[in-house]
Amino acid sequence: MRAVVQRVSRASVTVAGETVGQIGHGFLVLLGVEDGDGQDDVVYMAQKIAGLRVFEDSDGKMNLGLVEVGGAILAVSQFTLLGDCRRGRRPSFIQAARPELADELYRAFCAEVRGQGIEVQTGRFQAHMDVELVNDGPVTLLIDSRKEF
Repeated sequence: MRAVVQRVSRASVTVAGETVGQIGHGFLVLLGVEDGDGQDDVVYMAQKIAGLRVFEDSDGKMNLGLVEVGGAILAVSQFTLLGDCRRGRRPSFIQAARPELADELYRAFCAEVRGQGIEVQTGRFQAHMDVELVNDGPVTLLIDSRKEF
């Protein structure tokens, strides 16, 4: 499972002109599910992302987490994070999970984060989405559950 985590002051997802998810202060999480991912990946990613301490404390140091600052997560499923661009000019997506598994694990990730007391808004799985954000910092992190196992 791969994620691009961006600290945002606000973010939203629109599908066909309808806003389907939006947050203020928090994280925009673009989440890609890889073939072979499972519940261990879901738990790892949810705990890692929910626990990231990248919000500034009173001394201006990145030392606070989402819960401490009352932040939320906007989670957007994005299979293109699994695109392999090493050969040629057209990315290969064979490492991306099949849609049925990807949707199941994406929903499980959202539920796991909610279980930690964090508000989670979502995009719409397999829809063409317009994602808007204001990256705060900018702070952008890449997390891959396979690099930890």
